[in-house]
Amino acid sequence: MVARTRTSTETEKRIALTRNRLVLEQARAVGLLGKAKNTRLSGRVPAGLIEAAKKRAHVSSDTELLELALSRLALEDDFGARLVRRKGSIPADIDLAI
Repeated sequence: MVARTRTSTETEKRIALTRNRLVLEQARAVGLLGKAKNTRLSGRVPAGLIEAAKKRAHVSSDTELLELALSRLALEDDFGARLVRRKGSIPADIDLAI
């Protein structure tokens, strides 16, 4: 059971690191990252929130966490909102061949 948990944890870490790399690459590709770091961001948040987010994202520094979180937010699409807006736009009598 320990080996399975370790393997699962390693898989989760590998997936998180790959996802992080892809998000940061996409942010660089659209010009959100790569330029000089010329803005300082500060705020007060619970330490537990920061630690939980770092653990989930598999990052170690506050800067890494902020870059990743802000990149994800900036790149987020509006798929959910667009899907909800389409409600009722497909005729009820359409043959879906199911």
